[in-house]
Amino acid sequence: MSADPTPPVPGTWGSCAFCGVAVAPGASKCEICGAERPVAAGRLASAPVSVRRRIRWTAALRTLLVVGVAVGLAYTIVDAEITGPPNVPDPLTTAGVHTIAPGQEYVLAGNITGGDYIIGNYTTIDPAGLSLAVAVYNQSNYDLLSAGQPSESSWSAGASPAGRIIFSAPYTDMYYFVFTNPYEPPSPLNVTAYITTEYESNVGDGGFG
Repeated sequence: MSADPTPPVPGTWGSCAFCGVAVAPGASKCEICGAERPVAAGRLASAPVSVRRRIRWTAALRTLLVVGVAVGLAYTIVDAEITGPPNVPDPLTTAGVHTIAPGQEYVLAGNITGGDYIIGNYTTIDPAGLSLAVAVYNQSNYDLLSAGQPSESSWSAGASPAGRIIFSAPYTDMYYFVFTNPYEPPSPLNVTAYITTEYESNVGDGGFG
Protein backbone atom coordinates (compact mmCIF):
# COMPACT_ATOMS: atom_id res chain seq x y z
CA MET A 1 0.00 0.00 0.00
CA SER A 2 1.44 3.37 -1.00
CA ALA A 3 2.03 6.12 1.50
CA ASP A 4 -0.66 8.75 2.00
CA PRO A 5 0.17 11.69 -0.32
CA THR A 6 -1.18 14.14 2.25
CA PRO A 7 0.57 13.41 5.54
CA PRO A 8 -0.79 15.03 8.70
CA VAL A 9 0.57 18.39 9.73
CA PRO A 10 2.18 18.07 13.19
CA GLY A 11 0.39 20.07 15.90
CA THR A 12 -2.71 20.66 13.77
CA TRP A 13 -6.13 19.56 14.98
CA GLY A 14 -7.97 16.85 13.05
CA SER A 15 -11.67 15.96 12.78
CA CYS A 16 -13.83 13.20 14.23
CA ALA A 17 -14.95 10.83 11.47
CA PHE A 18 -18.35 10.40 13.19
CA CYS A 19 -19.50 13.73 14.65
CA GLY A 20 -17.11 16.05 12.82
CA VAL A 21 -15.88 18.04 15.82
CA ALA A 22 -12.25 19.11 16.08
CA VAL A 23 -9.91 16.55 17.64
CA ALA A 24 -6.69 17.49 19.41
CA PRO A 25 -3.39 16.63 17.73
CA GLY A 26 -2.31 13.05 18.48
CA ALA A 27 -5.67 12.03 20.00
CA SER A 28 -6.75 8.45 19.32
CA LYS A 29 -10.47 9.09 19.79
CA CYS A 30 -13.00 11.90 19.88
CA GLU A 31 -13.46 13.46 23.31
CA ILE A 32 -17.10 14.33 22.49
CA CYS A 33 -18.63 11.14 21.08
CA GLY A 34 -15.84 8.66 21.80
CA ALA A 35 -15.45 7.51 18.19
CA GLU A 36 -12.00 6.10 17.42
CA ARG A 37 -9.63 6.75 14.52
CA PRO A 38 -10.20 10.48 13.95
CA VAL A 39 -9.21 11.91 10.60
CA ALA A 40 -5.80 13.49 11.06
CA ALA A 41 -5.09 17.00 9.89
CA GLY A 42 -4.24 17.12 6.19
CA ARG A 43 -5.88 13.75 5.42
CA LEU A 44 -9.52 14.88 5.09
CA ALA A 45 -9.24 14.99 1.29
CA SER A 46 -8.23 11.33 1.18
CA ALA A 47 -10.87 10.15 3.69
CA PRO A 48 -13.80 8.00 2.42
CA VAL A 49 -16.57 9.92 0.69
CA SER A 50 -19.08 9.00 3.42
CA VAL A 51 -16.76 10.39 6.11
CA ARG A 52 -16.14 13.64 4.22
CA ARG A 53 -19.88 14.03 3.63
CA ARG A 54 -20.71 13.43 7.31
CA ILE A 55 -18.10 15.94 8.48
CA ARG A 56 -19.41 18.59 6.07
CA TRP A 57 -23.03 18.02 7.17
CA THR A 58 -22.25 18.10 10.88
CA ALA A 59 -20.18 21.26 10.44
CA ALA A 60 -23.02 22.89 8.52
CA LEU A 61 -25.53 21.81 11.18
CA ARG A 62 -23.43 23.26 13.99
CA THR A 63 -23.10 26.50 12.07
CA LEU A 64 -26.87 26.68 11.61
CA LEU A 65 -27.41 26.02 15.31
CA VAL A 66 -24.97 28.74 16.32
CA VAL A 67 -26.52 31.22 13.89
CA GLY A 68 -30.03 30.25 15.06
CA VAL A 69 -29.13 30.79 18.72
CA ALA A 70 -27.47 34.12 17.91
CA VAL A 71 -30.51 35.30 15.95
CA GLY A 72 -32.84 34.15 18.72
CA LEU A 73 -30.85 36.00 21.38
CA ALA A 74 -30.68 39.13 19.24
CA TYR A 75 -34.45 39.02 18.68
CA THR A 76 -35.11 38.55 22.41
CA ILE A 77 -32.84 41.48 23.34
CA VAL A 78 -34.27 43.81 20.69
CA ASP A 79 -37.86 42.83 21.55
CA ALA A 80 -37.21 43.46 25.26
CA GLU A 81 -35.72 46.88 24.46
CA ILE A 82 -38.72 47.82 22.30
CA THR A 83 -41.51 46.51 24.52
CA GLY A 84 -39.87 47.23 27.87
CA PRO A 85 -40.73 45.35 31.07
CA PRO A 86 -44.09 43.57 31.26
CA ASN A 87 -46.93 45.82 32.30
CA VAL A 88 -48.82 44.11 35.10
CA PRO A 89 -51.97 46.07 36.01
CA ASP A 90 -52.30 46.96 39.67
CA PRO A 91 -55.47 45.58 41.32
CA LEU A 92 -56.27 49.10 42.51
CA THR A 93 -56.20 50.56 39.00
CA THR A 94 -59.68 49.77 37.72
CA ALA A 95 -62.68 51.08 35.84
CA GLY A 96 -66.07 49.41 35.67
CA VAL A 97 -69.80 49.33 36.35
CA HIS A 98 -70.95 47.50 39.48
CA THR A 99 -74.41 46.72 40.84
CA ILE A 100 -74.70 46.48 44.63
CA ALA A 101 -77.74 45.00 46.37
CA PRO A 102 -79.35 46.70 49.41
CA GLY A 103 -77.03 46.49 52.43
CA GLN A 104 -74.30 44.79 50.39
CA GLU A 105 -70.79 45.89 49.43
CA TYR A 106 -68.43 45.97 46.49
CA VAL A 107 -64.79 45.70 47.63
CA LEU A 108 -61.54 46.61 45.89
CA ALA A 109 -58.38 45.41 47.65
CA GLY A 110 -54.66 45.74 47.09
CA ASN A 111 -51.34 46.55 48.68
CA ILE A 112 -50.36 50.20 48.86
CA THR A 113 -46.86 51.40 49.69
CA GLY A 114 -46.74 54.03 52.40
CA GLY A 115 -46.89 57.49 50.81
CA ASP A 116 -48.47 56.24 47.58
CA TYR A 117 -52.09 57.10 46.93
CA ILE A 118 -55.26 56.09 45.14
CA ILE A 119 -57.34 58.57 43.18
CA GLY A 120 -60.67 57.92 41.51
CA ASN A 121 -64.32 58.75 41.04
CA TYR A 122 -67.68 57.09 41.55
CA THR A 123 -71.13 57.96 40.19
CA THR A 124 -74.45 56.18 40.63
CA ILE A 125 -76.06 55.66 37.24
CA ASP A 126 -79.06 53.41 37.87
CA PRO A 127 -81.22 54.68 39.41
CA ALA A 128 -79.44 58.00 38.91
CA GLY A 129 -79.17 60.11 42.03
CA LEU A 130 -79.13 57.28 44.60
CA SER A 131 -76.40 57.45 47.20
CA LEU A 132 -73.33 55.24 47.62
CA ALA A 133 -71.16 55.10 50.75
CA VAL A 134 -67.38 54.73 50.38
CA ALA A 135 -64.76 53.93 53.02
CA VAL A 136 -61.18 52.62 53.12
CA TYR A 137 -59.94 50.14 55.73
CA ASN A 138 -56.50 48.75 56.48
CA GLN A 139 -56.09 45.01 56.94
CA SER A 140 -56.73 44.81 60.68
CA ASN A 141 -59.81 47.05 60.59
CA TYR A 142 -61.24 45.26 57.58
CA ASP A 143 -60.89 41.97 59.46
CA LEU A 144 -62.89 43.52 62.31
CA LEU A 145 -65.49 44.85 59.87
CA SER A 146 -65.85 41.41 58.24
CA ALA A 147 -66.33 39.82 61.67
CA GLY A 148 -69.08 42.33 62.55
CA GLN A 149 -66.89 44.02 65.16
CA PRO A 150 -66.42 47.78 65.66
CA SER A 151 -63.86 49.09 63.18
CA GLU A 152 -62.36 52.39 62.12
CA SER A 153 -61.90 53.46 58.52
CA SER A 154 -58.72 55.13 57.28
CA TRP A 155 -60.75 57.35 54.97
CA SER A 156 -64.43 57.76 54.12
CA ALA A 157 -66.59 59.90 51.88
CA GLY A 158 -70.04 59.34 53.33
CA ALA A 159 -73.12 58.51 51.28
CA SER A 160 -73.63 60.54 48.10
CA PRO A 161 -74.63 59.98 44.46
CA ALA A 162 -71.13 60.91 43.22
CA GLY A 163 -67.76 61.73 44.65
CA ARG A 164 -64.00 61.78 44.30
CA ILE A 165 -61.58 59.34 45.91
CA ILE A 166 -58.24 60.71 47.13
CA PHE A 167 -56.58 58.38 49.61
CA SER A 168 -52.91 58.55 50.65
CA ALA A 169 -51.66 55.48 52.51
CA PRO A 170 -50.00 56.47 55.81
CA TYR A 171 -47.97 53.22 55.78
CA THR A 172 -47.55 50.10 53.68
CA ASP A 173 -50.43 47.66 54.14
CA MET A 174 -53.27 45.88 52.39
CA TYR A 175 -56.15 48.32 51.98
CA TYR A 176 -59.81 47.66 51.18
CA PHE A 177 -62.00 50.16 49.35
CA VAL A 178 -65.55 49.33 50.42
CA PHE A 179 -68.47 50.69 48.38
CA THR A 180 -71.71 50.11 50.28
CA ASN A 181 -75.33 50.34 49.23
CA PRO A 182 -76.73 52.26 52.23
CA TYR A 183 -80.33 51.18 51.59
CA GLU A 184 -80.95 48.25 53.91
CA PRO A 185 -83.31 45.36 53.12
CA PRO A 186 -86.22 45.08 52.62
CA SER A 187 -85.55 48.05 50.32
CA PRO A 188 -85.62 46.96 46.65
CA LEU A 189 -83.08 49.61 45.64
CA ASN A 190 -80.11 48.09 43.86
CA VAL A 191 -77.44 50.73 43.25
CA THR A 192 -75.50 50.56 39.98
CA ALA A 193 -72.40 52.75 39.96
CA TYR A 194 -69.53 53.53 37.63
CA ILE A 195 -66.30 53.37 39.65
CA THR A 196 -62.75 54.24 38.59
CA THR A 197 -59.57 54.03 40.68
CA GLU A 198 -55.92 54.55 39.83
CA TYR A 199 -52.78 53.72 41.82
CA GLU A 200 -50.34 56.63 41.88
CA SER A 201 -46.75 56.29 43.13
CA ASN A 202 -45.38 59.10 45.26
CA VAL A 203 -41.74 58.30 44.32
CA GLY A 204 -40.11 61.43 42.97
CA ASP A 205 -43.41 63.27 43.25
CA GLY A 206 -44.21 66.25 45.33
CA GLY A 207 -47.68 64.93 46.06
CA PHE A 208 -50.96 65.73 44.38
CA GLY A 209 -53.29 68.64 44.26
